[in-house]
Amino acid sequence: MFSNFFLRSFRILLLPFALVYWAVIALRNWLFDKNILKTAEFGLPLINVGNLSVGGTGKSPMVEYLLVLLKDQFRVATLSRGYKRKTKGYALADDDTTALEIGDEPMQFHLKFPDVPVAVGEQRIEAIPQLLHDKPETQAIILDDAFQHRSIKAGLNILLTDYNNLFTRDFYLPTGDLRDLKSSYKRAEIIIVTKCKADLSEEERKKLVKEIAPLPQQHIFFTSIQYGSLYHIINNGVTRLDDDTEVLLVSGIANPRPLKKWLEEYSSSYSLLQYADHHIFTIDDLNDIRKRFENMEETKKIILTTEKDAVRLVKFRQAIEDLPVYVVPIRHHFLFKEEDKFNKLITEFILNFKAQS
Repeated sequence: MFSNFFLRSFRILLLPFALVYWAVIALRNWLFDKNILKTAEFGLPLINVGNLSVGGTGKSPMVEYLLVLLKDQFRVATLSRGYKRKTKGYALADDDTTALEIGDEPMQFHLKFPDVPVAVGEQRIEAIPQLLHDKPETQAIILDDAFQHRSIKAGLNILLTDYNNLFTRDFYLPTGDLRDLKSSYKRAEIIIVTKCKADLSEEERKKLVKEIAPLPQQHIFFTSIQYGSLYHIINNGVTRLDDDTEVLLVSGIANPRPLKKWLEEYSSSYSLLQYADHHIFTIDDLNDIRKRFENMEETKKIILTTEKDAVRLVKFRQAIEDLPVYVVPIRHHFLFKEEDKFNKLITEFILNFKAQS
């Protein structure tokens, strides 16, 4: 608690830098709005999943949700920046690709959806033509975390904002977490408030809608996190999390709070090994994890990690195959029975785009 108070106090001291940052991004957006900086369009459906802030709002699970929804009906691909990879430029994942080459999130997509083309490239305006050259049969592309990259105009923008840190209540970096103007939400066709309470009331929903103030043409949805069955990182064996299980949570994600809250409810106790977001695990980290696990007192105990962390741990296959390292998948669960409405918006966007072209 003290460290959180210190961090908040320190970030307030950075307010002058936040004002400079705000001025820079305001100027940049104005240049795009006035068409001084140019935006490119492509002749196929582009679905952009993004946010206005740094940190976890659930972009990767939303990309996966869209892949599950679309992959059997359309030839869909994904394009990401490939954050914290050790390579540069455009790359298309294949059977020999590693997370170090394309980044942990694209690697996660590649492992879970091996038939879907997964590409990375910092300059998306250059990467899209290269992807289409490599995969000319592509009918739609999901752009992962490209909302603020206005050099490309996506036909459908899905903007995510965390229920616990709404963009309306946030401030600009480095005092807050915003990396784009609050007013940029107006560029989205769909707004999703993520990580909501599963029992979010209709009254609170109305208050949140009023606070966000969507434009008449915008659609707003609310989702909660739904955790799936735990599976072993190597052999995919499934286990249950009982109330007598002690858990060592290994986390290198931006926002582990929802996962910690879930563990408080469903495990007897847990301890946390917290690493920086997108942390590249080393053999020393693995030794620390093993040591912490061996010092746990409960007879029934496991190591738990996220899917994003798992793709960075699996390189130690031989060293961890004897450990009970389990992965917890997550997905978006739409509240207020609006999943079908959301699904229809997505599929009709692609179908109508194809019909017009």
